[in-house]
Amino acid sequence: MKIILQESAGVSAGESSCPSEAPLELFLAARRRLYPQARTPALRERAFTLMELLIVVVILGILAATIIPQFFGSTSDARVARAKADIASLETVLDTFNLHMDRYPTTEEGLKVLVDPPSSDSKKWRGPYIKILHTDPWGNPYQYRYPSAHRKSGFDVWSRGADNADGGEGEGADIGNW
Repeated sequence: MKIILQESAGVSAGESSCPSEAPLELFLAARRRLYPQARTPALRERAFTLMELLIVVVILGILAATIIPQFFGSTSDARVARAKADIASLETVLDTFNLHMDRYPTTEEGLKVLVDPPSSDSKKWRGPYIKILHTDPWGNPYQYRYPSAHRKSGFDVWSRGADNADGGEGEGADIGNW
């Protein structure tokens, strides 16, 4: 049995070897056959050093710092686009209200008259014109005024923007139908 194992380890039967070294040579030979990549000393050269890993982490951090803020800008653009779409939808619903009631809601009635009937002229009311009166993308109610302060006729519907105050600039600017 010993001769067969030594032959499979690459040691011929005629060679002399120390009996204490035979199991080690057998183990190393089997390891070389199972893991051929471990044979070469280049295994250490294939691993990454700590400095190389730190450089990669720094580069990824720089890329993240330049790319992530672009996504925040698209979020505010999406909110503005949603507010404009909501205002256009409210304009259409208010025009339908005008067709049925022969008038636009008063400033005091506001947009809630699109969901609940007004206290006067409730027989003409064919609503609800919308199921739920949603808030703007910043969580504030849409504003309504009749008659319009920005146009010669009609009404004003607007969102006060991110700052929830009239006027403003940038993200806090009002978004309206004017």
